[in-house]
Amino acid sequence: MASVSVDTEREAPPAEMTIEQLAAQAGMSVRNIRNHHSRGLLPPPQVRARVGYYDAEHLARLRLILELQADGFNLTAIERLLSASGGSNMRLLGLRNALAAPFESETPEVVTAQELQERFGEVDAKDVERIRKLRLLVPIGDGRFEVPSPALMKAAEEVTALGISLHAALALVERVSRDCESIARAFVRLYLKELWEPFAAAGQPESRWDEVIDAIGALRPIASEALLAVFKQRMSAEVETASEKLIARQVKRPR
Repeated sequence: MASVSVDTEREAPPAEMTIEQLAAQAGMSVRNIRNHHSRGLLPPPQVRARVGYYDAEHLARLRLILELQADGFNLTAIERLLSASGGSNMRLLGLRNALAAPFESETPEVVTAQELQERFGEVDAKDVERIRKLRLLVPIGDGRFEVPSPALMKAAEEVTALGISLHAALALVERVSRDCESIARAFVRLYLKELWEPFAAAGQPESRWDEVIDAIGALRPIASEALLAVFKQRMSAEVETASEKLIARQVKRPR
C-alpha cells in the first residue's frame, strides 16, 4: 500500500484558491473536485462575489482522498471513513495509517529465473499457477521476479532440501493461507465488535479517538503472538500423537 509522505520541497499553496487553482495544486480535474463535492467528500468553499474560494484544508482533504484511492479504497469506502472520523482530516489520516500499516513486512528480494531453477528445478504448470495465485513470486520482467516474502521462499527451499516435493509444499501453503485468512478475519471481527462498535455506539467521543486508533496497531503483535503460541501447542500435540502411532507400528512389524 502507498504511504502518506510529506514533501518538504512542495511549494505552499495560496491561502485562497479558485476551483481551477485547487485542481492544479491537487493534480486532479475540476470535474473530479465537483464530484467530490456532490458526494459530500469535500466541504463547500467560501463564496464571495459568486466565486468559490478554497484553502489549505480543502487541498489536504483532496490529497488524502488520492492517498486512500491509491491504497485501494473506493469513494464509497472513503465516504464511510470520513463519516466515521467526523469529517476530520487528522482523524481520518490517523485511522488510515493504522489500517494501512504493514504487518511486520519483509523487504522483498529480486531473483532471476535461472536462480529459481537452480533452487527448485523444473516446476510444472499447475505449481506455477499456484505460485502466481499465492503471490509467492511476482514477475517484474526481463526474466526476474520479486519475492514478497524471502522468509517464505527460504522455508520452501529448506523443505524441498529435506526431500519433500515442491508440489506438496505448495499444497500445504495454500491450506495454511486459507486458514490464516480465516484467523485474520476473526481478529478483525474481534476488534470491530469489542472496540469499534461500542465506540461508535457511544457517539465516538473525542477523548477516545486515539485509544481506538492505537488499538489497531496494538492488536497486530497480540494476534501474531497468540497464533504462534497456539500453533506451538497444537504442533507439539500432533507430533506426539503421530510419534506414538509410528512407534507402535514399528513394534508390531514382523522381524
